[in-house]
Amino acid sequence: MSNRLKNEKSPYLLQHGDNPVDWYPWGDEAFKKAADENKPVFLSIGYSTCHWCHVMAHESFEDEKVAELLNKNFISIKVDREERPDIDAVYMSVCQALTGAGGWPLTIIMTPEQKPFFAGTYFPKGSRYGQPGLTDILIQVAALWQTRRKELEDNAEMIIDAIVRNGREESGISGTPDKSILAKAYTMFQEQFDRKWGGFGTAPKFPTPHHLLFLMRYAEVEKAPEALKMVEITLEAMARGGIHDHIGGGFSRYSTDKQWLVPHFEKMLYDNALLLWTNAEAYRITRKELYGAVARDIADYMLRELADGGFYCGQDADSDGVEGKYYVFTPEEVKAVLGDEDGEEFCYYYHITDRGNFEGKSIPNTIGNPAEDISDLERHKIWKKQLYDYRLERTRLHKDDKILLSWNAWAIIALVRAGDILGEPSCLEAAVRTKNFIEEKMIDGNQRLYLRFRDGEAANAGQLDDYAVYALALLELYQATFEIEYLSLAVLRAKQMRELFEDREKGGYYMTAFDGETLISRPKETYDGAIPSGNSVAVMVLQKLALLTAERTWQEAAERQMRFCAGEIQRYPVGYSFALMALTMAFYPHRELVCAVKERIPEELKQYVSQYGADDISVLVKTEKNEEELLKYAPFTAEYPVPETEPAYYLCENGTCKMPVTSEVVKTWILGNNPDIL
Repeated sequence: MSNRLKNEKSPYLLQHGDNPVDWYPWGDEAFKKAADENKPVFLSIGYSTCHWCHVMAHESFEDEKVAELLNKNFISIKVDREERPDIDAVYMSVCQALTGAGGWPLTIIMTPEQKPFFAGTYFPKGSRYGQPGLTDILIQVAALWQTRRKELEDNAEMIIDAIVRNGREESGISGTPDKSILAKAYTMFQEQFDRKWGGFGTAPKFPTPHHLLFLMRYAEVEKAPEALKMVEITLEAMARGGIHDHIGGGFSRYSTDKQWLVPHFEKMLYDNALLLWTNAEAYRITRKELYGAVARDIADYMLRELADGGFYCGQDADSDGVEGKYYVFTPEEVKAVLGDEDGEEFCYYYHITDRGNFEGKSIPNTIGNPAEDISDLERHKIWKKQLYDYRLERTRLHKDDKILLSWNAWAIIALVRAGDILGEPSCLEAAVRTKNFIEEKMIDGNQRLYLRFRDGEAANAGQLDDYAVYALALLELYQATFEIEYLSLAVLRAKQMRELFEDREKGGYYMTAFDGETLISRPKETYDGAIPSGNSVAVMVLQKLALLTAERTWQEAAERQMRFCAGEIQRYPVGYSFALMALTMAFYPHRELVCAVKERIPEELKQYVSQYGADDISVLVKTEKNEEELLKYAPFTAEYPVPETEPAYYLCENGTCKMPVTSEVVKTWILGNNPDIL
């Protein structure tokens, strides 16, 4: 038996296509049906690699009795949060307001007018341990809808009023940004830091790589070694833990314990992209091979497991319905693959024991091993490859094969940074391929972006994150290659971002475009959660364009956004670490460099930028071929003539420009890596 989800493209919706529940996808048909039949709407939001979404599906949505209750009394709607982050954001805010918590699966019951009166997350089929069961909730709500419907509708109206009022109040906050915000955030990170195991707070622990990126930035601009130490402790602990897949590479979504040993096993593209950037940046600053090796490991994982034109969303936590089954081993399994002697050594090094560390089996890890890391020895690489091949045959791992534009843009940024820092051309090549995929497959006839591509179909209007992160990715590609096409496209996407999403009255950027689908509220997300928010990325994009082009339009837009974000940040600075990174570009000395050259871009220029740090300097390259196009975006470059022979470099700092210098001086900067030379 199939329901209405059978023809959808979302892997999450397709997972529920054979449920006995008469699911509808989000759309007018479902809400009209609910209104015509006077039924409340049961809304379930999740994603295909979510463990607890699977649990609730198996317990309840595959159950005939639960399906009977839903089909008789409700109109049921399934939403993939990754395809419709706007719907998820609206109703997650309701859940958090009503319950003080959130997560997935997200369970909402609402009127046919989309107004919620009940919210929660995972519910077991029947009541247990003091937690209400889904069947009990459905029976009670169905009865209340028949006997006290007016009360439910009044409650829904009050909830909507509160959500809209709260959004209005938050949108009205602005502030004057200054360095004290950065220091306050740093102090809060110090207070929350786990000095033994790294990370912030207690279990469960999330990687939140943008926290670490901010701390590395703070360490550099404020000469604060303690900030860098926090990053190093965290990255090493994560690299040793079970959250790191020592066999196949990459990192899981979070750790259930404080020492990063037992993960929630799903792997997400965005986590791995941001961790790739973070480890590469740590390698640039410290030159410690551990971080370079981990960065290469993540890049290899992404390119091997997730790349197909663009990058897939991620891989499941479950195999054959069992969480973590794909990743864990017994000593007998390892020895059967590697032989007794090699297997014994491998088990000893990666802590694979008879007792196990996860439900009787072992998650490979190197926690507590000597400081010297020997996991990159040739024999270890061979053993890992053998176990990886065995693991592939032993059990299947579901892959969410849809391609999300904003997540792919994060992958581009990470690959560009890592390729630059590690000297790995394959990373930049993969970034360019991904950009080309987006341009070919995920843009409509009006040059607007689509949010998702799968199975030959691009769908869903792009949202703020898609425009902001993609604009940032294009700027990264420009700084790595100096090809004018990337700057041109970055300017286009940034202009669209402002036109479609900016709130010119109260500041900040809405999640959805002004002409997008109307929901019960129009969210304006600012908090940097698992991924930096679109508003934080917008600050970075606008500030980079302001510095790069010296155009007043971008400077004013950047200042507006910085004031908006400063107001938000004052509440809880550590929740806005990516926005804080962008603010450092305004608070600390920044250098601009224009290279005027007849034809070929000098190699030493690329070396200088990658070694010096891409956030400390903005570079434009003017050639005979691109000078007319460049004038559109950076009119000030008209004053820099293209020389007939040697390249000329024009340096500016804090609004003051110096006389042009030659390639030999730039080579000196590279060799000395000394910012004071400027």
